[in-house]
Amino acid sequence: MTDRVELKTIICKGAKPGPRLLITGGVHGDEFEPMVAIRQLSNQLDQDNLAGTVTMVPVVNEDAFYWCSRTAEDDLDLARTCPGDPDGSITQRTAHELSKLIRQSDYYIDLHTGGTVMSIYPLAGYTMHSDLKTRQAQHEMAQAFNLPLVWGSDPTLDGRSLSVARDANVPAIYVEYHGAAVCDPVGVDAMIKGCLNVMSNLKMLERLVPESQLLYDVQETEPDSGFFQLSQLATCDGFFETAVTLGDIVEAGDLIGWIVDPLGANRVEVFAESSGLVNCLRTFPSVKQNDCLAYIVDIGKKS
Repeated sequence: MTDRVELKTIICKGAKPGPRLLITGGVHGDEFEPMVAIRQLSNQLDQDNLAGTVTMVPVVNEDAFYWCSRTAEDDLDLARTCPGDPDGSITQRTAHELSKLIRQSDYYIDLHTGGTVMSIYPLAGYTMHSDLKTRQAQHEMAQAFNLPLVWGSDPTLDGRSLSVARDANVPAIYVEYHGAAVCDPVGVDAMIKGCLNVMSNLKMLERLVPESQLLYDVQETEPDSGFFQLSQLATCDGFFETAVTLGDIVEAGDLIGWIVDPLGANRVEVFAESSGLVNCLRTFPSVKQNDCLAYIVDIGKKS
């Protein structure tokens, strides 16, 4: 018999009735700010002044975390494995338990970073859900989180926490904030404040509306929009040197970096495949052919 995975949750039940909000971190084992943010958030919540229930999972993918890796020993990406299998491998079982929690919720926030090899421009994202009411609720949540980029993207991508929420009509957002193998206190603080902002928007607590940090509100439905791993793929192995920084605005054809051999004798130029905002950039220099080097989001896209 396969051992059942039990996700370690922190539950804060408010004194007043209200929605059920799920907040998760550590879907990937190398994304550290969400883990700290959720632990600190749980200590800040005041049950007497809370309406509804907040269920928090600081580290969904414990096996990956303890392996010091993005994935667990079966090498499956949890964010591509949902809704999982209760009798499958460790990641499939974890995905199954996560999916159950999502379906039991009224709203969902999934906190992420770029992990150990990427850095991502601070954003709150959501799927362009076919149900207008759900999509509008998600857009409001993403705006309330109060990061520079709000990004609605391809609603058809499967295997993810947000695809489980999509199929259950649970309004859900995901958050990305830097990464690059560090645990940045600024990112931790932004995630805590963002979750509190969303809870205020959902009338779960009272909180002053902060000054807006929103710079770009992008909505697109093109296939694979939001799929970082399919963009700006390395054409060869080598050492990636960047010519741009996160948040830069580029035009299609602009130089964004080079792939260099170990001795520096050969330099392969990397050009932007599209125009827009550099919202994901590889920070781990060693690359293999077909590794993602960057993602450029078209900041002119509106629904």
